Amino acid sequence: MQVTLVQLAATLDSAANRDQVAARLREVEGGGLVVLPEGAMHDFGAPDHDLAAVAEPLDGPFVDLIAQEARRLGSTIVAGMFERTDDLPFNTLVVVGPDGDLAATYRKIHLYDSFGYRESDRLRAGDPVPAVLDVAGHRLGLMTCYDLRFPEMGRLLVDAGADTFVVPAAWVAGEHKLDHWRTLLRARAIENTVHVVAAAQCGPRYTGHSLVADPMGLIVAEGGDGPGLVRAEIDRATVDHVREVNPSLANRRIS
Repeated sequence: MQVTLVQLAATLDSAANRDQVAARLREVEGGGLVVLPEGAMHDFGAPDHDLAAVAEPLDGPFVDLIAQEARRLGSTIVAGMFERTDDLPFNTLVVVGPDGDLAATYRKIHLYDSFGYRESDRLRAGDPVPAVLDVAGHRLGLMTCYDLRFPEMGRLLVDAGADTFVVPAAWVAGEHKLDHWRTLLRARAIENTVHVVAAAQCGPRYTGHSLVADPMGLIVAEGGDGPGLVRAEIDRATVDHVREVNPSLANRRIS
């Protein structure tokens, strides 16, 4: 399956972000899987920025744009948004199929209350239910940014049948943060023998470095710290081979 990661820096102007997303998607070759970062609809902004005021429903203008682009490209697109509720919004991933229909949603389970930041002041956490779906012969498991720091999240997804983790993120830059990003993505790939495809927002606030790791944890494609596309091919047969060589999931004695 062809994978394209779209690396960009979202702003606090939702209409401008839609224009930016559309422009980036015009650079994408059709087919396969396209992944946009967490918060592609609208950036988090300052800690006092009211995300409830800018959140959109699942039939709002952002998802409508993603649906149009998925149909045009004949691709499945994963993208991050803030989903409107009657209270605090969800930090939501939407998955839109090549027919333009909403195929799945995932509401971020682990909110980023760490490194002096409190995401839970402005957003509500989703229920701890795995979001896994079939795309082009792969079983995609969805997680968002801070979820990456919880190995049990990976186990939840792989036990639900995932062979590829899709990780949109807005990984905040800072001391050691890029090293954490790379290390954790590779660790989730190695310990679960899965492909990991991770699309990140870029600088100056975020680390960028969207990447694809194979089930041995090798980085097969990686972006830099600015806007751009990262492309790779992933093959389910690679997962099967690695799981034969390293049957660590089958050898588990603690579940």
